[in-house]
Amino acid sequence: MKNSHSASYAAAGVDVTAGYEAVKRIKPMVESTYIPGVMGTLGGFGGMFAPDMEGMKKPVLVSGTDGVGTKLKIAFLMNKHDTVGIDCVAMCVNDIICGGAAPMFFLDYIACGKNEPERIAEIVAGITEGCRQSECALVGGETAEMPGFYPVDEYDLAGFSVGIVDQEKIIDGTKLAEGDVLIGLASTGVHSNGFSLVRKVFDVENTDLKTPMEELGGKSLGEALLAPTRIYVKAVKALLKDGVDIHAISHITGGGFYENVPRMMTEGLTAKIKLDSFPRLPIFDLIQKKGDIPERDMYNTYNMGIGMILALPAQQAEKALEILASAGETAYIIGDVAGGDAGVELI
Repeated sequence: MKNSHSASYAAAGVDVTAGYEAVKRIKPMVESTYIPGVMGTLGGFGGMFAPDMEGMKKPVLVSGTDGVGTKLKIAFLMNKHDTVGIDCVAMCVNDIICGGAAPMFFLDYIACGKNEPERIAEIVAGITEGCRQSECALVGGETAEMPGFYPVDEYDLAGFSVGIVDQEKIIDGTKLAEGDVLIGLASTGVHSNGFSLVRKVFDVENTDLKTPMEELGGKSLGEALLAPTRIYVKAVKALLKDGVDIHAISHITGGGFYENVPRMMTEGLTAKIKLDSFPRLPIFDLIQKKGDIPERDMYNTYNMGIGMILALPAQQAEKALEILASAGETAYIIGDVAGGDAGVELI
């Protein structure tokens, strides 16, 4: 690419040489995510991956795509761009693991008003960290410089991931039964949902985001809001490897408990969740108080401290909690599965 340059394109606001510099900066980070199956290296027209399907009777590919949403506005205001990539990966791979599939690879898409190689490298640093946490490879991506469409100091970030699972091991709720225990995995905070409401409540463009707050344990509001989404892939894989029979999984994203928990339930069954069984994180109390938000709306918007819920046989609950603790997760028994058609009841 030594001879690739265009003064006319640069005059229109697109500097192709900045793109080459960005690739140069991110290549070592990208290669740090490579796992067995990756073919080729950064720079091809398509990312290649050869999955290991040994021992699988009928491999099924499971895909997921998502973005970071308006949480990016907080990153812009804080001028901190090295964690939103974790959010982007998390939102995809956490969905994939709900079906019992192990993520294999990830691709990102960054659209920006101006390609600043250093900032692109910060964003990709987060993406690669998310890939390492979820044991999947970053096999490609796209950075689109779009002057006049995005402000020069802003960008959008989205991603796409593919996982694999043997058909007979898919987790789809068909094994759910009355008496199953619900285990909640702790979240790190707001994760990547409900930020349009967050921004309205705090009027973030006109609020001090950097001063430590006693209500947030000494963290600033900006720090608390930017806490990256917890990735639960390794924890769920550890449970499955040790023979825990997970019947259903719900990733608690936008729509909170009332929208996401029913998605893992089957007809005639309801998840009964005890609200006093897990601690609410301080950031949610602050959001509710500042915005005067009804309790139900909070649980219909945010994860409230639980980022993923697993349903499994009651006799395996203690074993599961031990495995999760060894995997570095904070987990709670938060309820059980009962008869009924409500989908979820918070009690």
